[in-house]
Amino acid sequence: MSVLPGRGVARAGVSLGRRAAAEALGTGLLVAVVVGSGIQATGLTHDIGLRLLADSLATVLGLAALITVLGPVSGAHFNPAVTLAAWCAGRRTGTGPSLRDVAAYVPAQVGGAIGGAVVADAMFAKPLLRFSTHDRFAGHLWLGEVVATAGLILLVLGLERTGRTHLAPAAVASYIGAAYWFTSSTSFANPAVTVGRAFSDTFAGIAPGSVLPFIAAQLAGAALGLTIAVVLYGGAAPVGDTAAVLVPAPVPEGEPESATS
Repeated sequence: MSVLPGRGVARAGVSLGRRAAAEALGTGLLVAVVVGSGIQATGLTHDIGLRLLADSLATVLGLAALITVLGPVSGAHFNPAVTLAAWCAGRRTGTGPSLRDVAAYVPAQVGGAIGGAVVADAMFAKPLLRFSTHDRFAGHLWLGEVVATAGLILLVLGLERTGRTHLAPAAVASYIGAAYWFTSSTSFANPAVTVGRAFSDTFAGIAPGSVLPFIAAQLAGAALGLTIAVVLYGGAAPVGDTAAVLVPAPVPEGEPESATS
């Protein structure tokens, strides 16, 4: 779930530590929204459709807000699939995150996601660190994850390639909200969120045994989305894209990594 690459994305000079912290916080809050709204909906209605509607609506609103607030700091990826796609897309032109960024972002996202699930459970007085028993082990669900993740990556890369990343908060949140309903898997589309949701035995949870196939499908979907984006838009981002979200801008040469301008 989230955004994309381009220069001028994050404030120049924001340290890697602060960017990783933003990724951990954003991913954690996103999982708290997904899990918490699922718990709340379960307590309010027995109708599965209404539960999904409540969960998807909360996710759309929460994700849009998180991208808007944290995008200028870290690029608001909140998703290892987005981070890896951004690295692949920008590694030749220097417009994407570096391997050092990837190495910091991915663990921060996963750790934040687990923390977000634990916080959500704590807010509703649910058992902490109880693994989900919600089995999601099925081929049609994996296909749903391929489609959901491919669409997400195509969206964020397409926004970047056409110089419209300022639309990312609304566009990405809207896509995820729609994918809740048109995919069989309800669109996890995010390896970190998938891991986090395994730590909550609630409506939004996923059994640990279902996690690895979901992540494999998501990575396959990310590769597919990246390939389609290159075919449709080419391999380079437009010059002068100054969107407020996506990948962090490089620290100016000669300026220390800890700068906070």
